[in-house]
Amino acid sequence: MMKKFIAQVIVDNKTSNTDKPYTYLIKEEMLEDIREGMRVVVPFGMGNRLIKGIVINIEEYEKEFTKFKYIEDVLDDKPIISKEMIDLSFWMRDYYLSSYLDALHLVMPPGNIKEINTYINLKKEWKEKIGDLGPKEKEIFDILIKNDGISFENLKKLNKDKNLRRKVISLEEKGLIRTTLEIDTKIRKKYERYVHLCNREVLLDELLLDIDKRANKQIEILEFLYNIDEISMKELLRTTNTSLSVVKTLEEKGKVAIYEKEVLRDPIPDDICKYNKHELTKQQKYCVETIYSDIKKGKCDKFLIHGVTGSGKTEIYLQLIEKIIASGKQAIVLVPEISLTPQTVERFVGRFGDNVAVLHSKLSNGERFDEWRRIKEDKVKIAVGARSAVFAPFNNLGIIIIDEEHENSYKSSMNPKYDAIKVAEKRCEIEGASLVLGTATPSIETYYRTKLSEIKLLTLDERINNKNLPMMSIIDMREELDKGNKSILSIELYKAIEENLKNKKQTILFLNRRGYSTFVSCRKCGYVVKCDNCDVSMTYHFKENKLKCHYCGMSLKPPEVCPKCGSKYIKYFGIGTEKIEETIKNYFPQARVARMDLDTTSKKNSHIKILNRMKKGEIDILIGTQMITKGLDFPLVTLVGIIAADTSLNLPDFRSAERTFQLLTQVGGRAGRGDFEGKVIVQTYNPSHFSIQMAKNYEYNEFYETEIMMRKEFKYPPFIDILDIVIYGPEEERVINSAKKVHSDIVKQLEKESRRDLVENIFGPNPAPLEKLKNNYRWQILFKCNKNDLDLLKGVIKRVCIDNSQSKHYKGIKFNIDVNPNSIL
Repeated sequence: MMKKFIAQVIVDNKTSNTDKPYTYLIKEEMLEDIREGMRVVVPFGMGNRLIKGIVINIEEYEKEFTKFKYIEDVLDDKPIISKEMIDLSFWMRDYYLSSYLDALHLVMPPGNIKEINTYINLKKEWKEKIGDLGPKEKEIFDILIKNDGISFENLKKLNKDKNLRRKVISLEEKGLIRTTLEIDTKIRKKYERYVHLCNREVLLDELLLDIDKRANKQIEILEFLYNIDEISMKELLRTTNTSLSVVKTLEEKGKVAIYEKEVLRDPIPDDICKYNKHELTKQQKYCVETIYSDIKKGKCDKFLIHGVTGSGKTEIYLQLIEKIIASGKQAIVLVPEISLTPQTVERFVGRFGDNVAVLHSKLSNGERFDEWRRIKEDKVKIAVGARSAVFAPFNNLGIIIIDEEHENSYKSSMNPKYDAIKVAEKRCEIEGASLVLGTATPSIETYYRTKLSEIKLLTLDERINNKNLPMMSIIDMREELDKGNKSILSIELYKAIEENLKNKKQTILFLNRRGYSTFVSCRKCGYVVKCDNCDVSMTYHFKENKLKCHYCGMSLKPPEVCPKCGSKYIKYFGIGTEKIEETIKNYFPQARVARMDLDTTSKKNSHIKILNRMKKGEIDILIGTQMITKGLDFPLVTLVGIIAADTSLNLPDFRSAERTFQLLTQVGGRAGRGDFEGKVIVQTYNPSHFSIQMAKNYEYNEFYETEIMMRKEFKYPPFIDILDIVIYGPEEERVINSAKKVHSDIVKQLEKESRRDLVENIFGPNPAPLEKLKNNYRWQILFKCNKNDLDLLKGVIKRVCIDNSQSKHYKGIKFNIDVNPNSIL
């Protein structure tokens, strides 16, 4: 009996009842062409409509008879995603309870699966390498000569050879062609016009024979081109100071050829200076040697570099990566904020040149596509970027480095709600790579794992060149009120800013709240202006004179009279970065003031412009939100002011003390990084809180010991896992009834499993803290469980919420499931 093979295919259909692998038979003539990670066309459903999908598994099928349908066509000449990345996506699907398509989308090329095309192009030097081609290869090559840039799909329509894929691979191996991916019809390759001489075999004098001696520019261009291979039209016109018409005239005479050439969009600035290698301190050297020693032994371990701010963690990363690249492997570096990317990119490009690709959300679709392709085609060895860069398509990964590992921006807020650190750990495990985490303020969960010896701890407790950590001063704002000071600034902070301006030094002021006023209220009846879509108070933005919802984006003009009682006593309460900016400009009119928050960095590259101005000393006082708190290194910053340390402390969240400690330590660490001493002034209404007092003296270990005891006492991570289900929809009553049904069904399932202990650790259903968002009412159920019960609980939740999501009981209802959320608000 002839062997049969089947492929499991995930079809491109987003409905939840088709979210499963479908099995198809592979035709005999396709056996050698199909690989895991390739796209195929398959007949789907009762009508056998043709639909695209991706092959996730191939195996032998031993039964004699089957009703399986056959795969109709193969769309790629090689896999677009690796087996390892397929495995990673399926692990994410199981761990974060997402759909197959949502998980696969993260590891796929940017764009739409429907619009990915494999393109075949002739290499420039094909004439030199053509040699002897077989008749079948010659047929393919003739098509390629007529259709340079043809898609693999269209080539198959013009050439019916059953072994076409193998012939294409053969031509690629001979160096005659190259294959690339085109992603999404809206994202086109970028082309520029290039020029080269038509005939380089003749002598220059012979080339100039029929050129009029008075045609000086034509002669100049030919002499210039005679010494180079090719040049862009733009560069040629600029270098020879000539016009397009002169080059066109030479083209008409058959002297030069003008042609289109693909150029990659490059999001990396051209003016990056070389970043010299620094001599390592004893502690830095120990970190590099310890980590690389394990890598050489093939141990693939996990490390935490716990280094105070300014201790030189970046130089450790750079020198580690230098060793990794020398061994033939590749590296991924994650940073938490878009504001950190330019500085990190500068250092990595300054050290490694064009061996670096950048991946983050502020890139255009075209830039993201080109950077992804540079990685996929092995043109770079290092990828630097935010959270999603963890999926960079390297095929020989050696290390993943995650800077500022404590940051909550590594957790995705979109489905699947993955934690980039956990995903990086899994990817390293699958691909045999090492994981390095670095921070001055480790998350409690990560530091706890070092105590369990799951992660190796490396400590840097000194700044480079033995510089002192900045002195931190805690100001009790209650005492300021007693003194009659109702200003946003304490007397000490005001005087320190004044002194800094005199000394021509820079100041950073931090407040984690954008806008002008945090809410608008009527003093007569207490009415607060809220968003109709979200039922949260709207923030006033002075510059635009608008109230804005920071959740759905709705905006409206502020009322002049109270909509409820008609009173004119409308008042603006609270402060945001915009109000701080106005106040500082009034207090210090001579100062050059800039603001960096979501409102001022919405345009492309706006954050880079602000940071460059800061670096050049063109800003005296930088006011900002969370995006200025970490990693930034400005030698002239000697003063940091934290306007309201209580903003994070007063949140009803078990991580509020940890976040406050991290915030104060990280923001404070921006001061005194150059040749001058730094100072940090923290304004608070709760100066005696342990997180503030321990941050003042940079006592991380003492903070950890206090916090870990409280986590153990109240059963919070890292001692247990938390699952959060938010049930939401546009009809309030239906949402409430659905939440109650979900709770009831989960309880029944757990009782069937005889797990009453898990039932006792279910909290809810209750209205979510943000009860209405984007016109959806929201109810929440929280679960606590021991780590060894997590899979059991997820299995029950999957059966109740996901497998039954098409039930009539849940019409119009959606579920948002989060495993170990960053916040339960």
